[in-house]
Amino acid sequence: MLRSSLITLWTVLLCAPMLAQDLTVATWGGAYEAAQRKAVFAPFSETTGHAVEALQYDGTVAALRDRAAAEGWDVIDMLADQARVACAEGLLLRLDAQALVGNAAMADFAPHTPTRCAIPQNVYARVMAYDERAFPGIKPTRIEDFFDTTRFPGKRAVQHGPDGILEWALLAEGVPPEQVYGLLSTDRGLRLAFRKLDTIREYILWWDDPAQPAQMLAEGHAVMASGFNGRFFDVARRGAVPVDIAWDGRIIGTEVWAIPATTETARLARRFLVHALQPAIMARFSERIPYGPARKSAFERIGLNPETGIPMRVHLPNAPQHGGRALVRDAAWYANTRALRQRRFQSWLDQEE
Repeated sequence: MLRSSLITLWTVLLCAPMLAQDLTVATWGGAYEAAQRKAVFAPFSETTGHAVEALQYDGTVAALRDRAAAEGWDVIDMLADQARVACAEGLLLRLDAQALVGNAAMADFAPHTPTRCAIPQNVYARVMAYDERAFPGIKPTRIEDFFDTTRFPGKRAVQHGPDGILEWALLAEGVPPEQVYGLLSTDRGLRLAFRKLDTIREYILWWDDPAQPAQMLAEGHAVMASGFNGRFFDVARRGAVPVDIAWDGRIIGTEVWAIPATTETARLARRFLVHALQPAIMARFSERIPYGPARKSAFERIGLNPETGIPMRVHLPNAPQHGGRALVRDAAWYANTRALRQRRFQSWLDQEE
């Protein structure tokens, strides 16, 4: 009787469908995550049988430190500089990029190449956008116009921190893009940047959530905004508000894939990276949201948005036709100067007007 029961139980276990292990990915939410779900996550699940659960976080190393183990994060979408910090703290697994994408593909990554703990996946840009309704005549076209409240009056939406605005301040002072980060590494450069920021202090509306600057333009609270190109594209695409982007002074940053050190599914996480880093997958993602692929071979694969029919290449931050000045975000500089920048920024905020 016991033997018969054991045989029956063993037969049931053999015949029962195996439950595929899920993968938990920490990412940014919003339209960005929606594009990832369709272009990256769904194809991975269809191919492998492993479901992908997406969790939203704020992009900080603190969130990785506090939440990854408790929530079972397996893969994380990060800014390149935050990944450097997390890697140095031992919060990320070391990655053998050559083993994951192949030795020949290493030269295909641009503008940044893989690092010890992270591999580039897409590029975005911090850009100046404006409400066309506020300027029926001459339009703002250069980053200097962001600081010109005489010709272009009105409130400016700016991230509540030193990121991006310090670079713009030096560009508006005539500093060549290739000299910006070197100058910001000096006391003289920081004083020059904050002095320029003084000229628009009373016109600034601070934002913390990346969705806010586009909303501020759409709702008429600000006439210009510093924010991410994909957010402004989404508002303009919906057509409710005539929002346009001035590409001059764009700061091109890199998003990377990384694996938290606390993952219990490292093998599956690496399998996901192999999938997500394919040029075809990168191109599919860029067709859904205007963030450029981090591999050069993916660019020519990008076609029309599958839902709107919009040709997407022209809207990408690394599209060659934009012209104007461009600055590649220096991930190493950001990782190494975080405390200094925050301290000087807070000191500037605390000054009396």
